[in-house]
Amino acid sequence: MSATRPTALTALARTAEPHTALRRFLALDAAVTGGNGLAYLALSGPLGRLLGVDSALLLGLGAFLTAYAAGVGLLAARARPAALPVRAVIEANAAWAALSCVALALWLSPTAVGAVWTLAQALVVAGFAGLQHVALKARGN
Repeated sequence: MSATRPTALTALARTAEPHTALRRFLALDAAVTGGNGLAYLALSGPLGRLLGVDSALLLGLGAFLTAYAAGVGLLAARARPAALPVRAVIEANAAWAALSCVALALWLSPTAVGAVWTLAQALVVAGFAGLQHVALKARGN
């Protein structure tokens, strides 16, 4: 990829209004998290077998992630998301990423696909936390 050609993330962040970048990163987080949650709810059996994770755990995670995504989506819909709830989202994302790695090391016994999935989603969620943190700081909070 050429250095002058923007990536999808830089295109999302490119705006003169710092609130817009933050809202876009929150909305992206809500969309990805909500999609994950709905997939876990709708396909807990097949995904559980593929990932080597109990389907009941996936159902619980799906319900949690869907509700969390709705909250993040509501925050993203605000013209100027308040700093305190945005910080809570950033901290929750960081905690999720860390706990995913701890669970993989200590509690879960996933398939190879499940281990890769767990690490990949932890990296994505940590990335959301980082992008949201940078966007919040750029806004002056």
